[in-house]
Amino acid sequence: MADLDSVKRFLKNYDGPEMNIMEICGSHTAAIAKNGIPSLLSPKIHLISGPGCPVCVTPSSYIDRLISLAGMKGHCVVTFGDLIRVPGSGESLASARGKGARVAMVYSPMDIIPMAEKEPETIFVFAAVGFETTTPVYALLMQELTEKKITNVRLLTALKTMPPVVEKLCGDGAPVNGFLAPGHVCTVSGYAAYEPLAEKYGIPFGVAGFSGQGLLIAITGIVKNCGKGVVKNYYPMVVSREGNREAQTLTDRYFEPAPAVWRGLGMIEGSGRVLREPYREYDAGSFDLTEDRQANPACRCSEVLTGRVRPRECPLFGKVCTPMTPQGACMVSQEGSCFTYLTAGRRD
Repeated sequence: MADLDSVKRFLKNYDGPEMNIMEICGSHTAAIAKNGIPSLLSPKIHLISGPGCPVCVTPSSYIDRLISLAGMKGHCVVTFGDLIRVPGSGESLASARGKGARVAMVYSPMDIIPMAEKEPETIFVFAAVGFETTTPVYALLMQELTEKKITNVRLLTALKTMPPVVEKLCGDGAPVNGFLAPGHVCTVSGYAAYEPLAEKYGIPFGVAGFSGQGLLIAITGIVKNCGKGVVKNYYPMVVSREGNREAQTLTDRYFEPAPAVWRGLGMIEGSGRVLREPYREYDAGSFDLTEDRQANPACRCSEVLTGRVRPRECPLFGKVCTPMTPQGACMVSQEGSCFTYLTAGRRD
């Protein structure tokens, strides 16, 4: 274990090349703010947020489709709380529910099973949003649905994987010199998924946990490996190079790679996960989601997600756009960059 005092001294006194380190994971963004990490860094080390909040990168066409389904007779949309307030191209699920659409909030995808069994005449549509960490849970749900022969449940998928979007960021010249790799995601995928990107672009990745100490150690490792195409694991208690093979196998049984639209980033090949052909009867129209229309054209979420601007540089931030009146997805979720910067007072 690295000596924390020496880590802090190194980071505070660093006087090498300027470094932009992107935290891909939304939970990292929140943990960085909670632990006051920006105040411990040299002015030459800059932390920037990336597209690591699943709610934030869900396109408006997905929200619009959920709203349409929730308003159909005999249908109920089931979702987690964060997604209810995400703006589509015109309104949110919350506002649609206020007009009579049927929307139910749950804490686990498995909660939809007793709902479906209780009301066999209703089609229940789960808003399946997430990255590699949550996709195995939807695979477990599919396993349960098929084994119990429950036929009145559908999934509208906005499932995504991280390496393709990191590839897009690097290929498009995003101002990034290193990445804090997402600890939760790497628990499932393994950190080997990032090795080809590190080697191709000559950029270091550091897999980090969520404690203040763990983040500082990972940032130190990234800074010391500046310019090197390496992936270092600073979260070995839960992350391995290969990841969780059982979860990967279960996911691959029900889902396959596909193009996916990311809010503010457009279509990214191979970055999505959709139901395989034998299970398409459980799909609620995921393959038609090819557009992303921003409700407020002044919103700069797309630039925030790619590290080109900080949340406070958006003219709407904290004024028109607040957690109560979000103009973009980054202000909705507790893992969203704009939400964290506003509510936690992060100013880097």
